[in-house]
Amino acid sequence: MTQYQTEAILLSVRNWGEADKMVTLFSREHGKIGAIAYGARRPKNRLAAGMQPFMHINISLTPGKGLDYIKQYETINTFRPIRENLDYMAYGALIAELTAELCPDHQPEPLIFDLLEGILRLLSERNPRVVVLAGAWQLLALSGFSPQYTYCTSCSKDLILPAYFSAAIGGGLCPSCRTTESFAFSAAAGDFLDKLLQLDWQAPTAFKVSGAALVEIEKLLICYLKYHIDKPLKSLDFIRQVVSS
Repeated sequence: MTQYQTEAILLSVRNWGEADKMVTLFSREHGKIGAIAYGARRPKNRLAAGMQPFMHINISLTPGKGLDYIKQYETINTFRPIRENLDYMAYGALIAELTAELCPDHQPEPLIFDLLEGILRLLSERNPRVVVLAGAWQLLALSGFSPQYTYCTSCSKDLILPAYFSAAIGGGLCPSCRTTESFAFSAAAGDFLDKLLQLDWQAPTAFKVSGAALVEIEKLLICYLKYHIDKPLKSLDFIRQVVSS
């Protein structure tokens, strides 16, 4: 079997067997990869320090049946502050889980990889709620689930905010076309969502947002995920527990 190397970010890590770890990686060249790190739970194992969530590494793997095998790695960025703060951990877990759910195995998505790296880089430097909102909406857009709110998704007329938004349909609705499951979508929320979708991760600009618009877009994201992800996201419960504690 031919060994290969790739740049990757660890999305999740869990114990496997007596001394091993099973990891989900997202790589620049190969997309999502499932892999086994043999012996990584032993303190003196050469893989032990690197098999942690959010690590950004260069990694060597050998292809296997279903799961690849990790041979060695070199650290690019540990993103250690994320793992040392429960709030950052919770919000980072949402991005990691969402990436794993939206992206199929072994399908290169370099734009998503760059987005993931940008989110992790800013997560401990800016407001994590805003960073993860921007990251989640951009991740959905890159995966083909971009929200449409410049025109009514039912009658196609230009949408003038305030109006309504349907998570099931994936876009805005005018007052005449609103459905029972749609909810109010304010002009402030629309402006905030514009800023989130356009955020430049290399040179992020500062902007102000009202608490009401922040909560409105968070509510919209949660509803949107319920319709476009096939199963509940465990990380949302993690965030609720951390916020309420």
